[in-house]
Amino acid sequence: MRAYLGVYTARLEMPWVKSLKEKRALVKPAIERLRSRYPVSAARLAGQDDHGWEVVGFSLLGYDGVWVETVLREAAQFMAEQREFVVAHEDWHIEELELEGLLPLYAR
Repeated sequence: MRAYLGVYTARLEMPWVKSLKEKRALVKPAIERLRSRYPVSAARLAGQDDHGWEVVGFSLLGYDGVWVETVLREAAQFMAEQREFVVAHEDWHIEELELEGLLPLYAR
């Protein structure tokens, strides 16, 4: 039996932003909208102390690889469509996790 872990990271750029407070007011609501629409765990990962950019990421774990990839792609598209920032660089991948050692013998 297998599980699938999808991970997405993106560098968001906002060169027009003049303060950390202004940047947080743009990024934090976008992350909250993402979480409310998609079953992902999301976080601000780097750049919190810089005005013009930030790295964000989200992940998704599931037993159906096609579902994980579909949701990950849709969530990535959602981030790219936000007008508060520009997605300057993005990376995502899906890892296959083996669950065989975790299952009882009768379930294998």
